[in-house]
Amino acid sequence: MVTGQVIGLDLSCSWLHGSIPSNSSLFLLPYLETLNLGSNDFNSSLISSGFGRLISLTHLNLSNSYFSGQIPSEISQLSKMLSLDLSKNDEVRIESPVWKGLIENLTKLKELVLSEVDMSTIVLDYSLTNLSSSLSYLHLTGCNLIGPIPASLANLPQLTSLSLSYNHFSGHIPSFLSHLKQLYYLNLEQNNLVGGIPDSFVNLTQLSFLDLSWNQLTGRLPSCLKGLRNLVTLRLSGNSLNGTIPSWLFTVLPYLEVIHLRDNRFTGSIPSTIFELVNLTSIRLSSNNLSGHIELCMFARLKNLQYLYLSQNRLSVNTKLDANSTFPKLLKLGLSACNISEFPDFLRSQDRLEWLQLSENKIYGRIPNWFWDIGKDTLYNLNLSDNFLTDVEQVPLKNLRFLDLRSNLLQGSVMVLPPRLIFFSISNNKLTGEIPCSFCTAAPIEFIDLSNNSLSGPIPECLVDSITLIWLDLHLNSFNGSIPQISANGSGLVNLILNDNQFEGPLPQSLANCSRLQVLNVANNRIDDTFPHWLAQLPELLVLILRSNKFYGLIGNTDARVIFPKLRILDLSRNEFTGVLPTRYFQNLKAMMRGSNTSTVQVQYMHRFGRYYSAFFTLKGIDVEMNILSIFLVIDFSSNRFEGQIPEVVGKLNLLKMLNFSHNHLTGRIPSSLRNLTVLESLDLSSNRLVGQIPTQLTSLNFLSKLNLSHNQLEGPIPQGPQFNTFQSDSYIGNLGLCGFPLSDKCSNIDDAQEPAPRDTWSWFDWKVAMMGYASGLVIGFSIGYMAFATGRPRWLVRMVERKRIRRQSTRIFLS
Repeated sequence: MVTGQVIGLDLSCSWLHGSIPSNSSLFLLPYLETLNLGSNDFNSSLISSGFGRLISLTHLNLSNSYFSGQIPSEISQLSKMLSLDLSKNDEVRIESPVWKGLIENLTKLKELVLSEVDMSTIVLDYSLTNLSSSLSYLHLTGCNLIGPIPASLANLPQLTSLSLSYNHFSGHIPSFLSHLKQLYYLNLEQNNLVGGIPDSFVNLTQLSFLDLSWNQLTGRLPSCLKGLRNLVTLRLSGNSLNGTIPSWLFTVLPYLEVIHLRDNRFTGSIPSTIFELVNLTSIRLSSNNLSGHIELCMFARLKNLQYLYLSQNRLSVNTKLDANSTFPKLLKLGLSACNISEFPDFLRSQDRLEWLQLSENKIYGRIPNWFWDIGKDTLYNLNLSDNFLTDVEQVPLKNLRFLDLRSNLLQGSVMVLPPRLIFFSISNNKLTGEIPCSFCTAAPIEFIDLSNNSLSGPIPECLVDSITLIWLDLHLNSFNGSIPQISANGSGLVNLILNDNQFEGPLPQSLANCSRLQVLNVANNRIDDTFPHWLAQLPELLVLILRSNKFYGLIGNTDARVIFPKLRILDLSRNEFTGVLPTRYFQNLKAMMRGSNTSTVQVQYMHRFGRYYSAFFTLKGIDVEMNILSIFLVIDFSSNRFEGQIPEVVGKLNLLKMLNFSHNHLTGRIPSSLRNLTVLESLDLSSNRLVGQIPTQLTSLNFLSKLNLSHNQLEGPIPQGPQFNTFQSDSYIGNLGLCGFPLSDKCSNIDDAQEPAPRDTWSWFDWKVAMMGYASGLVIGFSIGYMAFATGRPRWLVRMVERKRIRRQSTRIFLS
């Protein structure tokens, strides 16, 4: 007002888009002190070096504005800067020279926010020493930082807010953090921190927010928490903390509003002192080992309560409330696995409810009509899975986005979906009939799981024509006809699971347009086609299962430059393929080769929906279920009519876990190059016409737990070694020329191998791959598990589970 110069400019949230060129008139404001361009869309453009010309700047905010590239060095020369916020630009990175200049030149800095900026090349340990001692606000969330929490933080005594969450920090929580006595906000969530909560935290008396969740912390809740009397938010979820929840926790922290202890190992009962904290707004105690009887009316005393999660414990919850007990502000309620036998009547009055989980209870019969009045305009997430519900005709909730009805006793036809639904699972029920065209009306649908019902008829073309559909699972039904062509609208499919139906005809070549496709499973159908070589160029394909169909002819070799670049599971078994094994394909399966750029690909199967894959193995007629990690690599060409020799190039697939060429017409010798499959755990070459001796080099396969060479024309002594000595005679039967342990035929002129001590082992197995349902509720964030059975050395980390068709179990999305 005195000089007529612009000293402050706020254009945040202004729908700006495009880029800011270096000759922009913005940079002709030399007296500008405060500039806020946050929450716009600059279309992944670079941060202009022109900002360095604004030499009077004290406050600069470019957060959440879709910038990209390196932070220009000119910004590190703005020596008057007090507050710098470049956060939430996940395509922006800062290199060491710019970081060094920033901390050396911005000596007056009080606030530094670089959250979600890539700092992976930065070593923090000593560099923080140069930051201004007056720095009060430091947020480096999600910056790809590694190593221990830097000790130089102790040189920032004025810090009031510190966030290092969503990084890769390791080691113990350092006690020197207790020197930062001005801290009121401390967030170390989602790192790799171990040990306990330091006793020295008792000195952080100003702390009002503490988040140590999703680390690897252990031990009991320490008494040092008694000193944090100003604490409002305490988040310790996702660790391995144990013992009972102490009753003093809710008596010495009078201002506590948020208590999150979910996904730990707490035992005992919920302390009654929790009901004395009338300011509580959020209680998350799910997924522990808490036990006892709970009267929900006690929680109704907390009139400010908005979020209540008691799921997945060993609690028995009485949901009956008296007339004076209400939850006037309740938004989210989780009562999964709480031994509830009927729909809680108090829900009638919950017109603000947004999220409701009643899965894994004992609720029988029809869904009452009044139930659909709950949060009629607000409810967006509803999980009623794993109960005994028998009928649902419609879901008149116009704002519902997630609906899970899997594993019930629902009958009749598929319902019409709510108009805004994103996720729909009704698998493992007793639905019949065809999918009506009206089913396709839910415009934004991304996930559909109708598996394990008795549905029939063709797939409506409109179903695969959805522009938003990502996951479609129709396995274990009686669908028939041809698989419809995928239009350009439906090319966004990531997972297409159609196994165990009655589909006929060829595979639609339009699948080649699904550039995001990760999983394709059409096993156990009647598909009549040649090998779909046109799938080889799909850049993201991880799993291809063609098992048990009528595929025929030569696989042949291809001249394509890119061949299945990320493929990890390839199952062509139980078809009618002929000719030699496809050497060219084996040469190009880069994801199965150690040292290739694609061998360390991180698989993220629909993390929004928390799905993961498992495998089914047949052992002596018993199907055994195992989960598989992204590193579980498999080739199964068994039960076809392949001929010729096993190519030496197979030995280059050195990340393979399972290799099965059994039940073909293969000839020649077992290639010694298989010794290079150093992590191989299962090898089946049985029922072929292989000749010669078993290569002694195979004894170096120290992970080999299952071996089947039976019914060939092998001869000579069976090699002896740590793993080979564990295999029983059924691994070699049908080879009349073999001799030595474990066969009864001794070898002449050869020193008999000393018999090792008896060992419990299992015979060879076939494999089937499947996908399995998600954990309780809609877990946001995807996990993939691997289990294998405990035989051989070193042991597979496994859990053996006899496969039974039990209705009340997690959804299985079969991949074979």
